[in-house]
Amino acid sequence: MVLSEQQLVKVLPSSRLKAGVFISALNAAMSHHQITTPERTAAFLAQIGHESGQLLYVRELGSDQYLSKYDTGALAARLGNTPEADGDGQKYRGRGLIQITGRRNYLACSQGLFGDDRLLQQPQLLEQPQWACESAAWFWQSNGLNELADRGQFTSITRRINGGLNGLDERLRLWARARAVLCGG
Repeated sequence: MVLSEQQLVKVLPSSRLKAGVFISALNAAMSHHQITTPERTAAFLAQIGHESGQLLYVRELGSDQYLSKYDTGALAARLGNTPEADGDGQKYRGRGLIQITGRRNYLACSQGLFGDDRLLQQPQLLEQPQWACESAAWFWQSNGLNELADRGQFTSITRRINGGLNGLDERLRLWARARAVLCGG
């Protein structure tokens, strides 16, 4: 399925100013990662819509103090960041439309997209529309989210992306809108 700019704006109304920038990259990324049915596309758009503020943000917002949680401690270790307070939290903050976060995830994404570790040296690549979309679609496919979308297991998708149910109400509203636009109901 090819998503039109008009459909994208109907699903994510706040994306109006960015829809034209992202539509081609979104369609290419969804095609590359088998997000090709209305059900998969609806679930994907709802999730990236929430994670990116409806395509407004491709880099996690937060002060140095907020991002320090990714630099040291248990969360930093889970994300594969070094145990020292050396700036990994800031460097490997959430980026892309699905907010790839942490050194371990940047490396896996880099290997998945490029076959090398370039995202460790150039994490800002995930802020470019093409790579913001490709990284989100790569994460989606590599975490089995197409299969969960096929079964309508939206809450499970949210947990795999977020680790919990943060923002579930908004995600569900976006999913209902996406299904109305793309699935006819």
